[in-house]
Amino acid sequence: MRKFEDTYQHKGLRKQLVNLLKEKGITDEKVLDAINTIPRHFFLDSAFDKIAYEDRAFPIGEEQTISQPYTVAYQTQLLQIKKLDKVLEIGTGSVYQSTILAELGTWVYTIERQKKLYESNKHFYFRNKYPNIKFFYGDGFEGLPTYAPFDKIIITAAAPFIPPKLVAQLKVGGMMVIPLDEGDAQRMLRLTKRPDGTLLEESFEQFSFVPMLTGKNG
Repeated sequence: MRKFEDTYQHKGLRKQLVNLLKEKGITDEKVLDAINTIPRHFFLDSAFDKIAYEDRAFPIGEEQTISQPYTVAYQTQLLQIKKLDKVLEIGTGSVYQSTILAELGTWVYTIERQKKLYESNKHFYFRNKYPNIKFFYGDGFEGLPTYAPFDKIIITAAAPFIPPKLVAQLKVGGMMVIPLDEGDAQRMLRLTKRPDGTLLEESFEQFSFVPMLTGKNG
C-alpha cells in the first residue's frame, strides 16, 4: 500500500516550481497558490516521486499524460476563474488539473473517456477533501448537457475543431480554453461566448497535447 507523504523536501520543490512558473510569465497569484498547495507527486506513480516537480509532462497510463505544470497554470490563468464558477473539464487524466480548479473554489464537472483512468480515479486520494469535483465517464465532444450551462470549459487534449456541443453548453459571457489543431503543436485559444451565440476568439502560445478523441474507450 502506497504511503502518501508530503515532506519538507516536496514543499521546497513546489516553491521552486512556483518561482519557475513566475519567471515563465504566470502572474495569477491564486493559481500559483493552488499549485503551491497541491502535492503533484500524489498524482504520479511513486517512481516519479523525486522528479514530480520538474516542469514537464509524465505518463499516467493509457497513452495519456499529466500535463506539465506550466501548461496547467497557463490554461487555468486564461480561464479567469472566479469562486463558485461551474467548470466543465474535458479529459480528467490524473485529476491534477481538476484539483487545481477545485482548490480555486469552483464546481468541477470532469469527463474521462478512458475507462481504466475513470475507474482508477474512484480511488483518488483527495476525493473527500474536494467533493466539488464530479466525475463522469463519457465522450468529451458530447459534454454534459444535463448539467449545462457552464461558466467555463477547459479542454486538456488537442481538439481537431471547436466542438459545437460544448459551445452550446457554455453560458453567454462564458469562456472556453482549448488547444486547437492536429499535428505536433496546437494554438491555445480562449473563446468567449457573445450574446448572439458567436465567439470572440483570442489566440495565445503554442503547446503540445495528446489528441482529443471521440467516443469512449473501454
